[in-house]
Amino acid sequence: MECSMTESEFLAAAEAALGKIETALEQAADHTDLDVECSRSGNVLEIEFVDNGSKIIVNSQAPMQELWIAAKSGGFHYRQKDGSWLNTRDGSEFFTALSGMISAQGGVPIVL
Repeated sequence: MECSMTESEFLAAAEAALGKIETALEQAADHTDLDVECSRSGNVLEIEFVDNGSKIIVNSQAPMQELWIAAKSGGFHYRQKDGSWLNTRDGSEFFTALSGMISAQGGVPIVL
């Protein structure tokens, strides 16, 4: 496994990504019909959809230097490459994929 970042660089990048998600969802909840509650516990961000009770969990895995998403559509792993978080299987971009998962589970089109 190639590690291109130090642990502290990874933790800073992961923290920035989780913070961006939280901020974007707070703004979306204020300006759209999206009804979500975000809660953070350390490196775990839980997004709960109030209307249907479903959840999306986003967490950082420092040993692998990955961000993981668990959603209704499955579990996904993302690793940073050239400044973007990319799916380790299909190369899709993290925020684009998460936007789709949130839109699907929340019933409101969201772009992070």
